[in-house]
Amino acid sequence: MKGKKIGMGLGMLLSSTLSMGAQEMDGASAGTMNLTLEKAIEIALAENPTIHVADKEIELKKLADTEAWQNLLPTVDATLSLTDNILVAEMVTGMGKFKMGVDGTLTAIGAASLNLPVFAPAVYQNMKLTKQDILLAQEKSRGSRLDLINQVTKAYYGALLSSDSYEVMKKSHNVAQQNYEVVNEKFKVGRVSEYDKISAEVQARNTNAAMISAQTGKTLALLQLKVLMGVTANVDIAIDDSLKAYESKLTLADAEMATEELSNNSSLRQLDQNMTLLERSQKILRTNFMPTVALQLTGQYQSYANNNWNVFGYSFSPSSTLSIAVSVPIFHATTWTKLKSNKVQIAQLEDTRLNARRQLSLAAESYKQNMASTMAQVESNSEAVKQAEKAVMIAEKRYEIGGGTILELNQSEIAQTQAELTYVQSIYNYLTNKADLDYTLGRETYLK
Repeated sequence: MKGKKIGMGLGMLLSSTLSMGAQEMDGASAGTMNLTLEKAIEIALAENPTIHVADKEIELKKLADTEAWQNLLPTVDATLSLTDNILVAEMVTGMGKFKMGVDGTLTAIGAASLNLPVFAPAVYQNMKLTKQDILLAQEKSRGSRLDLINQVTKAYYGALLSSDSYEVMKKSHNVAQQNYEVVNEKFKVGRVSEYDKISAEVQARNTNAAMISAQTGKTLALLQLKVLMGVTANVDIAIDDSLKAYESKLTLADAEMATEELSNNSSLRQLDQNMTLLERSQKILRTNFMPTVALQLTGQYQSYANNNWNVFGYSFSPSSTLSIAVSVPIFHATTWTKLKSNKVQIAQLEDTRLNARRQLSLAAESYKQNMASTMAQVESNSEAVKQAEKAVMIAEKRYEIGGGTILELNQSEIAQTQAELTYVQSIYNYLTNKADLDYTLGRETYLK
């Protein structure tokens, strides 16, 4: 049933209308789709054009592989010719002159030939090369999927961050607006100074501007997610999720195998595939020193010395030949140069892979360390939020009884807002570092 609902959701996203069933809507308004991280990744993998391009590249490589082994199949050709011998050649020998035909006559020839490669080492190696090329295309496709998953995952977390930040700023603005209304009423009856009224009003206006900015950031984050998913612009998405829900899932268990799993990194695997291709290309170049053997069977009908153009009235005689041709390369200077160039390319790729592995190891360790430090920050920031909430309550009570100032109240509220923003930011930092670590290690968590 779950697979059926997902299929319905994908079909409705691709349709020209925005109507959606009750199962997919989950109570949302028409034209809005409730989204989870798993569903966002699934839709992106199905609809993003980059993935389609990678899949078509695999198809092209498979066609090239078919073309490679077809070079071992026999080829059949037919030719028809009609020649007007205006002046035929003359052969001069010690015995006299001999005409090679009759001047002013017509010659008709119909021939068919069959060519079959018997020994073609370059073709054999090229067949192996195309199969390796398919593996490289498949790995590139896998890399494209991992990259898209990484982008969608971070965009999803970015949307959660912007949404949570907006809620924090909205809450802060509501509190500041309520404080202003209370202070304004007290000012009207002379219980507080004009300074308190102005301070409360400035605080309300500042939080309103911050709330509007956060709302804009939320809209842009959702738009970026939609673009990565490949959905149409007229389909709205809603995310019933929050970064706070991920706090209990923060763990370093996924980072412990960073070095061991580095061999699954798509970039390294592509470099390995390219190395195999270069080694195979070297073997193809070496076949230039080897002989090739081909068989040719030819049959033809010919008619000579005809005085008219009516080919159907000619008298034809058949002939046939069977030949085996052996081609032996003696000296080709460019082959040696190409071999040297190939060896330089192999050495160059070895250095590139070594450097890439070092960089990836450093990146994986960096993400791991960032996750560890972020976990400590999340715990500290969570406690800071609780303390900030308590400080606001104390500041409100002090201000109500006249023991505190409006400045203290404003500062406590600002500190609470900052603590909440820092808290959700730390969770976001952990999740994005984990997403980057998964991508670096080539983990295929969401690949089907």
